[in-house]
Amino acid sequence: MQSKTILNVYPDIDILMNEPLSKYTHTLTGGPADILAFPRSIKECQQLLDYANENHLPITVIGNASNLIVKDGGIRGLTMILTKIKKITSHENLVVAESGAALIDVTKAAQANSLTGLEFAAGIPGSGGGAVYMNAGAYGGDIENVVTGAEVLTPDNHILHLNHKQLDFGYRHSSVQDHHQIVLSATFALTTGIAEKIQKQMDHLNALRAAKQPLDLPSCGSVFKRPAGHFAGKLIHDAGLQGFQIGGAQVSMKHAGFIVNVDHATATDYLNVIAHVQKTVYDQFQVHLETEVRIIGEDPKQD
Repeated sequence: MQSKTILNVYPDIDILMNEPLSKYTHTLTGGPADILAFPRSIKECQQLLDYANENHLPITVIGNASNLIVKDGGIRGLTMILTKIKKITSHENLVVAESGAALIDVTKAAQANSLTGLEFAAGIPGSGGGAVYMNAGAYGGDIENVVTGAEVLTPDNHILHLNHKQLDFGYRHSSVQDHHQIVLSATFALTTGIAEKIQKQMDHLNALRAAKQPLDLPSCGSVFKRPAGHFAGKLIHDAGLQGFQIGGAQVSMKHAGFIVNVDHATATDYLNVIAHVQKTVYDQFQVHLETEVRIIGEDPKQD
């Protein structure tokens, strides 16, 4: 009843019913979303949020679905994928990106304007909004070092402008997570550089990524946070877990910090591999590996 209602209320918004999220996640896994919407503007985001609040529907927001596992039971309520809200603008040393803009495209825009500081993110497959949400980082750089502020939508549908301090960045963390806010856009403050040198550094880091990471297979990116005093990938390697597989999910032979989909894996396969890796590493080294990947949705119903 509610799904028909939302289609009638917002016929101009792209909305799908009972849509498998495996079509959108980088792992190619995930159950169905009851209502899956693709807003094209902040106004449409607010309209959808109003509808969800009025109908007491839970709300889930997804960016590029790269560092994400959606459980096989899917997601109830309203799910929004923001990749159609992707405008990028620049002015002097600032680049402003809407939340759905691919972070890789933001780095390209910076390079095109001879702005340096975002090279570390040249190969990160997430969205700008997702990068702010989790303070994404790579190769010694983190989003917190270049973001000066963000525009967010609160659960009660108010737009707030948060400065750097209010975003309260930490390791793979921001205040957006704590307050269940939706990132609408982010402002990156960069430094004037030389376009050719910026491109050369981006190419160098992308070559390193291609050499070390299993980019040829579906994955959710880096699965575990870096534990204090250790590297997750080395611990997993030293535990003899490379190649360990449950169902179609396998600890990558190329980089132990990744779990790849080698044969029609399910999200449950991924979660079972994660649990085994955590237990084995703890048993051998007394180090708890905390997941970096965002895990959402419901477990599948048992027959």
